Amino acid sequence: MSLNQILPFVSSFIMLIFTVSVLRRWVVRRKTHFLFWGIGLAMFGIGSLAEAFFAFGSWSAPVFFAWYLCGAVLNAAWIGHGSLLLLVRKRWARLVTAGLVLASLAATVLMVQAILKTNGAAYVAGIPIGEQYRSLMPAIGKGGLIRLTTPLFNIYGLLTLVGGALWSSWQFLRKQVLPNRVAGNVLIAGGALSVALAGTLTRLGVGTYLYLGELVAAGLMYAGFLMAARPATQAEVEQAKATSAA
Repeated sequence: MSLNQILPFVSSFIMLIFTVSVLRRWVVRRKTHFLFWGIGLAMFGIGSLAEAFFAFGSWSAPVFFAWYLCGAVLNAAWIGHGSLLLLVRKRWARLVTAGLVLASLAATVLMVQAILKTNGAAYVAGIPIGEQYRSLMPAIGKGGLIRLTTPLFNIYGLLTLVGGALWSSWQFLRKQVLPNRVAGNVLIAGGALSVALAGTLTRLGVGTYLYLGELVAAGLMYAGFLMAARPATQAEVEQAKATSAA
């Protein structure tokens, strides 16, 4: 078993634990940002699991459908939107939520159109799916419109996830309170940037680091979540109250 076959499974396992942790918080607290984080993380895990499937050299149209829609298109936007909902309590955030859901449904329809014209016979075993998906999918003008949506969803996700994490870190650092949340948000931002970098390299034809980048991203984001979610000590609570009152 090669490293490229092992890494996606490890990433999927980490994301499964991460997803369960986040969705349990949603069940208890009923905060919408936990729901979007959980769905986005589940999509990340589905993408990694699909890569693990392809790493064993078999073609499957349904698995490719799940990989591209969940792993390449939607997951970053849903995770990032969860961060936006955590930080923003304005009415316009609800409109953005509705827009994201509708856009995701539209992307699903476009992906159905694309998968019907995907050339599975061109699949080459042994080459990471991230390096050869362009040769499998139809051109944009021939049913591959879903490809136009990928950068839009991913840019939105990157800006909201990384921007939200860094903004939160700066706020806690500026107030000199809850250092665990400063460090946790930095780790989350680092995880998002690592997978974005790996994805960019893959699109440029260097797919060697994609699975490693996803594993690093899964590890960093989960570690960051655990660190940021650590219950504050009584001293930290008192310090935060004093800072807010000042």
